[in-house]
Amino acid sequence: MMFSIIVPAHNSENYIIEALSSIKKQTFTDYELIVVCDSCTDWTEDLAHHYTDNVYKCNFGTDGLTRNVGLDHAKGDWVLFIDDDDWWLNEFVLQMLAKRLENERDDLDVLSFAFFWKGIGYTPPIRPDGHLWANVWSKCWRRSFIGETRFRDIKMESDLWFCRDVITDKQARMSFWDMPLYYYNYMRKGSQTEIASRKEGEDGRPD
Repeated sequence: MMFSIIVPAHNSENYIIEALSSIKKQTFTDYELIVVCDSCTDWTEDLAHHYTDNVYKCNFGTDGLTRNVGLDHAKGDWVLFIDDDDWWLNEFVLQMLAKRLENERDDLDVLSFAFFWKGIGYTPPIRPDGHLWANVWSKCWRRSFIGETRFRDIKMESDLWFCRDVITDKQARMSFWDMPLYYYNYMRKGSQTEIASRKEGEDGRPD
């Protein structure tokens, strides 16, 4: 199997269909879809079952540990993450990625690609200051290179630490692709990122 696609979900019944539909309409079908429902109290889990049998439940309250559940079940050669309120831009994303990875052969551990950012627009794979965007969803990760590395048990910036643990500390071989594949629905109201950010603003630190 070429790709494992991991979707961490939390009470996203009004959004997750967009994310899952963008996956199911892909022309390239050598993948598995894994949805991990974290503390869901709405119809998110029921909706996920319409798209995949690989639906798991947990009660962590943090997207990092939720993603770990997906990694523990992933069987693909490459791992992709999609947040429950984001989506891929077209039905050829996996097909284009498969072709790109084939051209890279075995000299690659992480492929970073461009994306569209709500309210900002096209965003290249490298920040204007030359640093890497500290997210996991604009990258394709070689599963064997991730190995036993997992997201840390923290409320905020779990993406940042995962990128450091895998890319920096393990000295990943990287490639950068100036092709937008992902729509980042930034700070959707009710998302775990928005809730954690709001709490941090209330008391000066995340819970």
